[in-house]
Amino acid sequence: MDKFIVSARKYRPQNFNTVVGQSHITTTLKNAIKNNQLAHAFLFCGPRGVGKTTCARILAKTINCTNQTPEGEACNTCNSCVSFDAGTSMNIHELDAASNNSVDDIRSLVEQVRFAPQAGKYKVYIVDEVHMLSTSAFNAFLKTLEEPPPYAIFILATTEKHKILPTILSRCQIFDFKRITTNDTVEHLQEIVHKEAIKTDKASLQIIAQKSEGCMRDALSILDKIVSFTNGEVTYQNTLEHLNILDHDYYFKLLEALLKQDMAGAMLLYDEINSKGFEGDLVLNGFAEFIRNILVCKDARAVKLLDVVEGMQKKYVATAASVNAGYLVSTLNILNEAEVNFKMARNKRLHVELVIIKLNFLQQAIEMSIDDNGLVKKKRVDGPIAIKTKPVSSIQIKQAKSSTKPAEPKLYIQQENPLTVDRLPSTEIPHTSQFQPATSNLQPLTVDRQPSTEIPHTSQFQPATSNLQPLTDDRQPLTNYLTDGSSKRSVLDVLREKYGDKYIIQQVEDPIPLSIESLQGYWDYYANKLKEENKHSQVNAFNTAKLVIESDTVFTVIVDSSLQQKFIEQEKTMMLDFLQRKYRNRTIMFNFIIEEGERQEAPKYASASDRFNRIAAQYPLVKALRDNLKLQLDNF
Repeated sequence: MDKFIVSARKYRPQNFNTVVGQSHITTTLKNAIKNNQLAHAFLFCGPRGVGKTTCARILAKTINCTNQTPEGEACNTCNSCVSFDAGTSMNIHELDAASNNSVDDIRSLVEQVRFAPQAGKYKVYIVDEVHMLSTSAFNAFLKTLEEPPPYAIFILATTEKHKILPTILSRCQIFDFKRITTNDTVEHLQEIVHKEAIKTDKASLQIIAQKSEGCMRDALSILDKIVSFTNGEVTYQNTLEHLNILDHDYYFKLLEALLKQDMAGAMLLYDEINSKGFEGDLVLNGFAEFIRNILVCKDARAVKLLDVVEGMQKKYVATAASVNAGYLVSTLNILNEAEVNFKMARNKRLHVELVIIKLNFLQQAIEMSIDDNGLVKKKRVDGPIAIKTKPVSSIQIKQAKSSTKPAEPKLYIQQENPLTVDRLPSTEIPHTSQFQPATSNLQPLTVDRQPSTEIPHTSQFQPATSNLQPLTDDRQPLTNYLTDGSSKRSVLDVLREKYGDKYIIQQVEDPIPLSIESLQGYWDYYANKLKEENKHSQVNAFNTAKLVIESDTVFTVIVDSSLQQKFIEQEKTMMLDFLQRKYRNRTIMFNFIIEEGERQEAPKYASASDRFNRIAAQYPLVKALRDNLKLQLDNF
């Protein structure tokens, strides 16, 4: 049995004309060879699997060919071409920089450059994945790359040009390879399946080309797998099954159900898709790409951007004509947001189902936001907002009829509809000498943002309406209690008589002025309380502080250090509350003054010999031990 060779190696291009999708590169290289204008260093960069290394090998074989064609191609028959195809040419050296990226590897390469070729014109050095070289290796390669021998040509290949040092880029001719288009990939695959006698259709090859995303090597690898899977017969259905791709028919059915607001049908369709093993992110991504294609088909000029299987364009265009563009854009936004948040969702299936529910009612939301005149904003913009208000009955004051003495004005409120007041502006009330304040058990009036109401200032008050009840049923004015016949009582007695069972009514006592004797006594008393709480540091600070009275409400505490002040400040809040209660004055405060006193000499500590003599006098055996062991004391 012959050894199997994958299609990517078996059908690797052997000359420039067979390179797929890179005509701008191959034409430039052929012209440079014909005109003998070869540079000494080339840099081939671009995506993976687009022909960078292949073009480097073709260039190396062509410039050493002894019988080039007029178009600048290799003959493939001379000794140089035959040895190159057999892999025995001594003029071509390939280095994988991914595994040989050290300085020593580049130095060994530079050493080989010194030797001229034994046969042929040039020695070609191909460095693949050159971006993997270390910075030191790049620096070691600079001088040789800038001024190589006339027979040496360097071809560097990489997929990440931005990782290469600018000093390397400036010494090379840069060729940017592009992705291979879907049509070019399909044409190349058709040539291969024709040579291999494989039964296939164009739709399946288009699916393979789309899956490869412009990489010819991936396309050939996928084709080999499907041929093995289907035993040599590639169809559209088995290609979808093997590549785990959802058929666009599912997306057409899902869009139709969403437009009809058939939520049950859409949910059942997603359940069928999920049962086939398709993950939620794949469904979201595929449906977003499908909606994008529908949106592209809204304009006839953009139909060429549609990258779908041949024969499906008409269906896309027909569907796009029946769908509103606003719905498509909103759907794309929802799908994009859902795809971003898919990884963070714990329940993946519920996350996708919520997206389907949103899309199901999206058309209804858009229709509700449109009226006869056009679009209506869904959200209120910043600006003044009207507030619903309720008319409030005016407050009136009733004056009792009397021939001898004007009656005292009384306040009335309407009992049927209690009023609420919020932020009530000032209300003017007529000023009369007989007007007495209402008692304390009156209910407060509240108004909800009602403008100020002015009560007309007249000598006669308007009579109250029939539905107003007086507040003073059993609430006699305070003057009635103050004037009981000929005797007069104090306000305090009246309040105690009326509210003594509800409140504790006490007469406010006059504050006691500060005096040094009482202040010192209270200070010492508080220090004793701290001593009982075992706050010895604060006790010492209180005992050593000096007090000086500055005014009736302020005194000064004189301390020796900031540390003493800190200890007293820790008790300042409680101490002030204690003093204010004792003096019946909440304005009492005190300040600090730090006065440094005379510094005391630090105590002298006994030396080691003195302490030992004291211990030896008490315990003679310690001295005997020192003498027997001949120990000496350190003086410190």
